Amino acid sequence: MKPVLLVEASPRFGTSRSRMAAEKIIGRLADVRPGLDVLRRDLVAEPLMPLDEAFTEAIYLAPPALSAAEREALAQSERLIEELEQSGTLIISTPMHNFTVPAVLKAWIDQVLRLNRTFRSTPSGKVGLLADRPTYVVVSTGGAISGERARQPDFLTPYLDAILRTLGIHTIRFLHLEAMPRGSDWPDEAERQVQAWLDIHLPARTLLPAS
Repeated sequence: MKPVLLVEASPRFGTSRSRMAAEKIIGRLADVRPGLDVLRRDLVAEPLMPLDEAFTEAIYLAPPALSAAEREALAQSERLIEELEQSGTLIISTPMHNFTVPAVLKAWIDQVLRLNRTFRSTPSGKVGLLADRPTYVVVSTGGAISGERARQPDFLTPYLDAILRTLGIHTIRFLHLEAMPRGSDWPDEAERQVQAWLDIHLPARTLLPAS
């Protein structure tokens, strides 16, 4: 069974709503598939190196043409892409920062979304090269982004949806924890939202793919 890849982007640790909710998803997955292996990629605890000129030059070269220095420029990207390739399920937990993804998550996207590696361009548009897999995206926001209470735009959800589909991932479920209060406690409303979401998208009878 392939592991779950958990990508975390919250700068808060013990008090992060998105991190807490992601753990509850993992718990539900482990309930239906004992022995579940989780590969964790914490983008805050281990920040990624930013893109540089060597990287942007190397991505346009075919692998046989790469020099040792160019391979090194792509090494971080290759590790991150290999984590995706090895996983059978993807979980992304993130807060919303200024209406969109945090900088650390954007850095991860820039490393894994690579022409002729994880997608290719065709006359009809970009085609993902990664295998589809169940993907769960937890988004925690300080304000409301949907319904009558919404007072701010949401550029994060459509952006991440487009990025994942460009990679080849189409089985995507979003869990939005909206208007989360500050503090260290796990709010009752958050618990209610998460449990209701789990019962819909990951009921106890759900099984992960065997691959």
